[in-house]
Amino acid sequence: METVAVERNDGVVTVVMSRPEKKNAGSPTMWRELAQTFREIERRSDDRVMVLTGAGGDFCSGADLEALSGDALDYMKRASQAAEALSQLTIPTIAKVDGVAVGAGWNLALGCDLVVATDRARFSQIFIRRALSLDFGGSWLLPRVVGLQKAKEIAFFGEILSAAAASELGLVTRIVGPDELDDVVESMARRLVRAPAQALSLTKQLLDAAADGGSIEAALQRENHAQANNIVGADAAEARAAFMERREAVFYRADLHSATAPA
Repeated sequence: METVAVERNDGVVTVVMSRPEKKNAGSPTMWRELAQTFREIERRSDDRVMVLTGAGGDFCSGADLEALSGDALDYMKRASQAAEALSQLTIPTIAKVDGVAVGAGWNLALGCDLVVATDRARFSQIFIRRALSLDFGGSWLLPRVVGLQKAKEIAFFGEILSAAAASELGLVTRIVGPDELDDVVESMARRLVRAPAQALSLTKQLLDAAADGGSIEAALQRENHAQANNIVGADAAEARAAFMERREAVFYRADLHSATAPA
């Protein structure tokens, strides 16, 4: 691939947007390669956690409008395919953010389950300052976290937010120093890799479904089906055995997964 690098290490797949000369701005090629990468990850049973980040000290500066050629709607559809493929991942996803995450770049981060940012990271729904409206799922993602009125304020003014300001609004999970970013994200990813994969995936899906609204009755029905699947699964059997034997449960072994991983 030209604009995306993929690294795999014992259950953690790291996706690196790599256009550092453009602060990793999204081109049609990058949107296509991201969509392709996310879809491949969803198909692979050995990918248990995804980390999304950018090369060269920045996360993503949004869409590269200089790369726009031809039909604008076709360009936007390519970006939307990447956003949709990200949203369809059933494994935990972590955005590892340094430098700028603005426009579609911020919405890429918001599309992940967790956002870990350095204290020098900067965020903005910068669209209005470019005579544009929200894209890459921002109109759906932002109000789910901060509510409609605050989402409108953020979108209407397009101000640059520090990591601390974004964190106060619930838009950043954790803030760390630049020299801590790799280690903190690696530690979080490792904990998630060692967690029971099915229960973790179902938990993610239950929370996402509940965030869309609906009744507690509907949520309870979803929970019942999910829990019934967990109870009869191998991970629950391992958890019960570990409890009885007074040891730590083992839900993931890298040697077994690497032996059965698809090509």
